[in-house]
Amino acid sequence: MTYFGFLAYFLCIPITILAVVAWWDGRRGRTMPAVLNSWSPYAAIAAHAVVALLYTTPWDNYLVATRVWWYRPELVTGIVFGWVPIEEYTFFILQPILTGLWFVFLARRLSMPRTPIDGAGGRWFRWSGLVVCTVVWLWSVSVLWNGSQPLTYLALLMAWVLPPVMLQLGFGGDILWHFRKLVLLTLLPASVYLSVADATAIESGTWTINPAQSVNFLVGSLPIEEIVFFLMTNVLITFGMTLVLARASQERAPKGLLSVLNRLAGRTDVAV
Repeated sequence: MTYFGFLAYFLCIPITILAVVAWWDGRRGRTMPAVLNSWSPYAAIAAHAVVALLYTTPWDNYLVATRVWWYRPELVTGIVFGWVPIEEYTFFILQPILTGLWFVFLARRLSMPRTPIDGAGGRWFRWSGLVVCTVVWLWSVSVLWNGSQPLTYLALLMAWVLPPVMLQLGFGGDILWHFRKLVLLTLLPASVYLSVADATAIESGTWTINPAQSVNFLVGSLPIEEIVFFLMTNVLITFGMTLVLARASQERAPKGLLSVLNRLAGRTDVAV
């Protein structure tokens, strides 16, 4: 399977289906719930795609340069920027679109919480999440410092992904807890689907995870690090979509930042 073939089958097709459903929802007047309509959901998806491309590019180039994973040259176009083929950059953009559209699909159909944000439960989720993330991040840095080869991929992954997750939890862990049903129903199916797709690509030889830099714990043919990758990147997307769109976020975001964002979006209807 070529890399672009993988993208076409496993990302472009479901994106097209979800985009058609979103368009049809708009025609029928099915909109985002009032508690999640601070911004256009499509603008939020586009912003996540840009951030994903910028944030993931240096990290993934390092992985390929150090042979944490590699691709079969005959299964890509040969257009390479740095160490990474253009297909990989395309994936950075398509994953947020896929997960973001799935988020929008669910948000328009699920009942949203009618109660105020749970102070006690939200605080527990925020601070316990921050503690766990900090411990795991410190562990990952220590692994990289000590040079434990089999843990390299997992440590690089957690060292890279956890700082923005901690920012999200610190800003709005209580908001995320409030919308936990939507968060979980977005996060888990998207992660399982992409993990299954990734296993198919690995089995067909499209890319390979270096066994020397992996713990070599497999779920079927899929290294555990790949499952963690899709879970954590979808955490970033799902947490981000929730916090960007939630009305509650507007009340605690810096007013100067909101003013700038409103001007960039051409919005004059939002008081800051």
